[in-house]
Amino acid sequence: MRFRQAFTTVAIAALLPLPALADELSESRVKELVLEAIRENPEIVMEAVAILEQRQAQAQELSQAQVLNDQRDLIENDPNAPVLGNAEGDVTVVEFFDYNCPYCRRVKPEVRALIEDDPNIRLVYREWPILGDGSVFAAKAALAARKQDKYEEFHWAMMGLEGRAEEASVLRVAEEIGLDIAQLRKDMEAPEVEEHIATSMQLTQALGFNGTPSFVIGDALVPGFVEKAQLVDLVEEARKVED
Repeated sequence: MRFRQAFTTVAIAALLPLPALADELSESRVKELVLEAIRENPEIVMEAVAILEQRQAQAQELSQAQVLNDQRDLIENDPNAPVLGNAEGDVTVVEFFDYNCPYCRRVKPEVRALIEDDPNIRLVYREWPILGDGSVFAAKAALAARKQDKYEEFHWAMMGLEGRAEEASVLRVAEEIGLDIAQLRKDMEAPEVEEHIATSMQLTQALGFNGTPSFVIGDALVPGFVEKAQLVDLVEEARKVED
């Protein structure tokens, strides 16, 4: 809040007429000029706030672009992240998700249709359990299912789950698709499971994502629910850049 107030003051000062800036501007003089400007032109406050918000948005975009550039290999090619679709595809779609996220469940058919209709897409899944202990248990179970070659089957089944993903419901789904539950529980404690989740947390924080689902497609960072048509457009745009 102090930063915002200080920046607003500076921004307002920057909007003052040049003759005023010709004076020797001590801190107290700046404050006097700001108050005078506000009294004469109250709308200047909103203009200053708009400048602040625009600069903050630009700074965030630059930061996100830099993170994406620096971390692209980890984001797209982490060997500890499940890959669906075509492992040799020419465009990579990365989805950060939570099994208890209703929008992740809604986007499931959109994403599934995308990879079924386009055989050249690599779909990288990043488990990002942020909606409680049930989400963490589900993410660990899904990652552990890789040891039994059932990640994809388990993932689609979990995305079709009615009600919350909790230990009991997760294990019920695991049994239904034929997973060895004892082996699953053991594999859930493997270090690579914790590593995957920790990496997801670090990447989403660096990229500025604050909710699920969130996608990385080429140079685009896409938070929230996305319909298939928009996903197709983003994939095509990424494909143009690759070409």
